[in-house]
Amino acid sequence: MKVAITGIGIVAPPGVCKEDFWQNVKAGKSFISPITRFDASKYPSQVAGQIENLNTNPIPRRLLKKIDKFSIFALIATEQAIKDASLNLAKEDPYNIGIFIGNALGGWLYAETELRDLYVEGRDGVSPYLASAWFPAAPQGQISIFYGIKGYSKTVVADRASALMAIGYAAKVIENKKLNIAFAGGTEAPVTPYALLCCSTEGSLSKGLYRPFDKERDGFVVGEGAGILVLEDVEHALKRGANIYGFITGYGSFCDGVDRIMPDPNGKGLIKAIKAALDMAGYKPTDIDYICADGVGTKLGDISETRAIKEVFGKKIPVSAPKTMFGYLLGAAGAVDVIIALLAMQEGIIPPTINYQTKDPECDLDYVPNKSRPKEVKRALIISRGRGGINAVLTIERG
Repeated sequence: MKVAITGIGIVAPPGVCKEDFWQNVKAGKSFISPITRFDASKYPSQVAGQIENLNTNPIPRRLLKKIDKFSIFALIATEQAIKDASLNLAKEDPYNIGIFIGNALGGWLYAETELRDLYVEGRDGVSPYLASAWFPAAPQGQISIFYGIKGYSKTVVADRASALMAIGYAAKVIENKKLNIAFAGGTEAPVTPYALLCCSTEGSLSKGLYRPFDKERDGFVVGEGAGILVLEDVEHALKRGANIYGFITGYGSFCDGVDRIMPDPNGKGLIKAIKAALDMAGYKPTDIDYICADGVGTKLGDISETRAIKEVFGKKIPVSAPKTMFGYLLGAAGAVDVIIALLAMQEGIIPPTINYQTKDPECDLDYVPNKSRPKEVKRALIISRGRGGINAVLTIERG
């Protein structure tokens, strides 16, 4: 597989453009803060990665009233990605452009607000836009309408693996010559009362620091935002003289089939997914310079991911979880991790796993603790995992 990545759009707590985002990520700054937009005092986890003072000017005010925040994030990230790719949509066939977006929860802020109105005011109090605002495919539809995109498209809902699976799916469609261009990534807005409750009841949220692979870990912290990539057929990208950040070269996905939430303890499904991605790319394990980890921060999640990586790569490869700085963006996380890996390739800097303090004997890899590290990265591997034993792996190569 060889699919070009020609544009990046990022909306996340460290920055709402690639320059700000990368400056803060490589500096290892934390963007986790107490939740203030609603009373979270009775929740086990009261912190999150939140986007403050988002500039929504690119979106018409009338449209803002009709859509949920997760669609707003997706539209702003898509606008950035199109500009970053210097893509003139007027010169492209809209039937040769597709949209592949992942998310895990849908538009719950809109949904829970209208449900409250239903019970307080009755049926007449519910917005007529609820039906088109909350459902998981809403961002795909809004991007399609906003830009006049008409090609084959798909929404992927696969818990925390949603975005990486959407990107892998889009790359395969382009590789099979069914599209020239795809907008691919993920979006999530989980910092709402009900969405946070859903995450809390599962029991995987941290009560304090987000510190995967650390012996004192107690789960992850949620974050919000979106990451969108412009993927292109290589010949199409070269023909229009596009700047190519890198190439998607391999993709693999397997299920564990063990538990409704937790992964296989030995990471067998993840091992198969890693090997499938490497095989598709034609890489040996020694060809990979950096792994951007899932890093969920649960004991079983961290240990099983460590065992899988060690089984394929040994112990020396650098592995980090930069999401420790801004929270786990659930169904958008994989796209943000791909963006981080691309920017790491551009600058030759591996961003760190922050909050790492106490070694766990069962997690004995090089997690790039607390501080970025200079290193040439030609090829990287990204891991996303979801509840129910979902494993997705993507390999990318510098352009």
